[in-house]
Amino acid sequence: MALGLDNLVGLLKAAGEPTRFRLLALLGAGDLTVTDLTEILGQSQPRISRHLKLLAEEDLIDRYQEGAWAYFRLKQDGKAAELVKQLLSVASPNDAVLLRDFERLSSVKRVRAERAQDYFSRNASAWDELRRLHVSDDAVESALSKLIGTTPVDSMLDLGTGTGRILQLLSGIYRRAIGIDASRDMLAVARSNLDKAGVAHASVRHGDILNLPLESQDFDLVVVHQVLHFLDHPEMAIAEAARMLRPNGRLVIIDLAPHKLEYLREDHAHVRLGFSHQTMEEWLKKAGLSPEKAVDLHSGNVSDQSLDVTIWVARDPRLLIAGGQVVDAPLLSAGRA
Repeated sequence: MALGLDNLVGLLKAAGEPTRFRLLALLGAGDLTVTDLTEILGQSQPRISRHLKLLAEEDLIDRYQEGAWAYFRLKQDGKAAELVKQLLSVASPNDAVLLRDFERLSSVKRVRAERAQDYFSRNASAWDELRRLHVSDDAVESALSKLIGTTPVDSMLDLGTGTGRILQLLSGIYRRAIGIDASRDMLAVARSNLDKAGVAHASVRHGDILNLPLESQDFDLVVVHQVLHFLDHPEMAIAEAARMLRPNGRLVIIDLAPHKLEYLREDHAHVRLGFSHQTMEEWLKKAGLSPEKAVDLHSGNVSDQSLDVTIWVARDPRLLIAGGQVVDAPLLSAGRA
């Protein structure tokens, strides 16, 4: 839908003020807080907040809460967002003010990276211990990339995003993506990693995998990577993930195969000791999805201390037909018959 005159003039007024244009340029490079923006622009917090409020009223930026912190991000969808991106694209990369802003942004991101690395270092030994037991990350990522393929998707959701690795791995196939994690420390790691990788079309948010802070039916691809074995009720997480899928969307689950390493319950907070194909398929069908494929990846460790991994792929069987109507695939087939 095209913008009306009043909306267009309001948008240009909002974006045309120098400080607000600088804010839009910075938010186009990733998610930032008011504190980050205050430090970069050297202006007072009330003033920055006032400018952000005006930009939000014109639907140019998104705001989301993460505990006591509010994060802001350039809007990704809509005519207004498209126009702002065009305005930003014609701004001179050699402009002295914008160059100084981005130098300060780099400094803010360096501090963020240092904090994230500190947390990562403090927990690295535990993660390394588990890595020695299960299939290598390279093998899992290779199999995952092959299963998902290279066909572009509009939107992706990564549940239990952790370090943000899946968002980086698949950054070439999605237009926009969101990663959700329950750990604010891990979100700091993920933001730092996305910054380093230059992945600006993905963001991460704090959230509960059983009660996602997102609109339903908004994603073409949902990935749940090594999360379900930490949950008391994995089937509820699968149902919530299925709720996020658009018609014909795919859910991809990567998790542990059944094993007998009881000590993982106590030492690493594992609630479930892996999942069988039968159990997973039952949960997927109960969530209204059609299981398509299951791929087993073996660690190569012949001892009883090994952890194998399985990747399950399921699809929302509904189809979107002309006029935006959603129908169940079986009903469409019956109509054709």
